[in-house]
Amino acid sequence: MNVQSYLSEYTRLLADPEAPVLIAKLKTRIAEARAAGRKLMLAGNGASASIASHLATDFSKQGKVRAMAFNDANLITALGNDCGYENWIAKALDFYADRGDVLILISSSGKSPNVVKAAQRGKELGLYVAAFTGFAKDNPLGAASDINFWVDSRSYNIVECTHMIWLTAVVDLLIGASEYSVSG
Repeated sequence: MNVQSYLSEYTRLLADPEAPVLIAKLKTRIAEARAAGRKLMLAGNGASASIASHLATDFSKQGKVRAMAFNDANLITALGNDCGYENWIAKALDFYADRGDVLILISSSGKSPNVVKAAQRGKELGLYVAAFTGFAKDNPLGAASDINFWVDSRSYNIVECTHMIWLTAVVDLLIGASEYSVSG
């Protein structure tokens, strides 16, 4: 591997003709939720949790959508201890979700049990569930979601960075610009 071949992977993935269609669909769904006074919830594990946190802030601050990320250590450890780690995000949805909210779940493999169970619980609660996955296209998280942003790669860094690009594109499209003031 060299730098050029590595960066060429991003070029290939970002040229996916399905991505703009999915991005536009998610932007529309989030705009509808915002107009209806609904909220956006995001979750993932590890780096995906960091992406969820970053995007919750961007959607709230720039996109004017009530958004939150499930990544508080107390919430994770209390619910993980009491309900099992595989159930903690689904249980958090029981506390925070309202019918018509949007749930974004991020998992490079699309197989993390806690994230898959959250998608299933989100559907039961009447949420619109968007998955951001990678690795195998036929993953459980994508199958349990309304829409699946799948990255055709098995590289964690490439999958995670592509998820970040696609999600920030949704924010910018919601705002209507890619250059804007972030003050105030």
